[in-house]
Amino acid sequence: MSVYDTICIIAAVAVFISLFNHRVGKFQTTIAITGWSVIISLALLFLSNMNYIPLNKEHELINIIQNIQFDDFLLKGVLGFLLFGGALNIKLSHLKDQKFEITILALASTLFSTFFIGTVLWLIFSLVGINMAFIHCCLFGALISPTDPIAVLAIVKKLKAPQRVSTQIEGESLFNDGIGLVIFVTLFEVAFGESTPTVSSTIALFTHEALGGIAFGLVLGLVFHYLIKHSHDSMMRLILTMLIPTSGYVLGQHLGVSAPLAMVVSGIMIGNWTRNSIAEDESHQLNHLWELADEILNAILFLLIGLIMLTFSFHYIDIVAVAIAIPLVLCSRYLSVKIAYLGFNRYRTYNPESVKILTWGGLRGGLALAMAMAIPSGIATGYSPEIDVKEIIVLMTYAVVVFSIIVQGSTITPMIHKAKELEKTGY
Repeated sequence: MSVYDTICIIAAVAVFISLFNHRVGKFQTTIAITGWSVIISLALLFLSNMNYIPLNKEHELINIIQNIQFDDFLLKGVLGFLLFGGALNIKLSHLKDQKFEITILALASTLFSTFFIGTVLWLIFSLVGINMAFIHCCLFGALISPTDPIAVLAIVKKLKAPQRVSTQIEGESLFNDGIGLVIFVTLFEVAFGESTPTVSSTIALFTHEALGGIAFGLVLGLVFHYLIKHSHDSMMRLILTMLIPTSGYVLGQHLGVSAPLAMVVSGIMIGNWTRNSIAEDESHQLNHLWELADEILNAILFLLIGLIMLTFSFHYIDIVAVAIAIPLVLCSRYLSVKIAYLGFNRYRTYNPESVKILTWGGLRGGLALAMAMAIPSGIATGYSPEIDVKEIIVLMTYAVVVFSIIVQGSTITPMIHKAKELEKTGY
């Protein structure tokens, strides 16, 4: 079965799960799709262990999922569409109002969380006999610290949280996604690069990726703003927006800058400047086009997240690592947000539920998993020849992602309702 055939079948299954959930379920679509895909994967694993599925069929199923190459599918494929589509709906006026908070949360908090998780994980692993290098622990911190805009925007935005809280969640998730990817790439080069890294070369790489991505996004946004504004065909205007997360994303990658950050910047520009220069009916068409793309790609992505479980190998020490990872990531998220708010509260008054919502609503998704799967295999942990660094990091990441989407995503509603009530009373 080809990759195209597999994607078509996965898309159909995701649509039917969505349809079933709309008819009889009460969960948000993303949660429902992830939950059902995990259940399907567990059922298949159980049937396989009970020898109800022939070994050749099991290998065929695993090969079909592996052929999709999840990390390439997301990082070099649909990520550009999802980030650009999410950024289109960010109001620039709201973003300006929260620019200080979003900058701190996206940059300083992500850096703090990366090295906090890396340090604590390295210390705990040393105690339980997992010999993982400090840089590899920090790699896990880098890929798991950013909140995933794909998961966040798919769940939180539909609950209509108070404006400032919503802007912080959405803005932070869009920007710290790009920042987190830059941090990960920088640490990846330090860990696996051929040349010996220096402090100056590491800072230069980070600066080139981050600032280069923002600058490229500005240029991309300006070019397409001009092209769309001066096009007299409504269909051509829609087609031009599709070129940004396709050709624009690929060009950004070849330039060696952060293509995800470029998509966020250009999406905000098109969503605020360009949209105001076209007719209202064309603006509605633009919204419908990108809502459709967002729904379809999210459905495929979150179904894949559940099915990837079939490709994993499980060992006892992996369970120990997972048991450490979930509370550690939650603790790190809380500290990074709480410390930031200690500074924020000196200048403004915020909704009392803000820290709770930002902590519990800091969902992780496919992006973290794609980064984890990009780590090379065969790096020994010292615990067992069968268990390498990639296996432990991938399984820890998977556990955190599934926990955040299903558990955190399905239980954040009461916090947002409480925040809305407090908003009415003026705190």
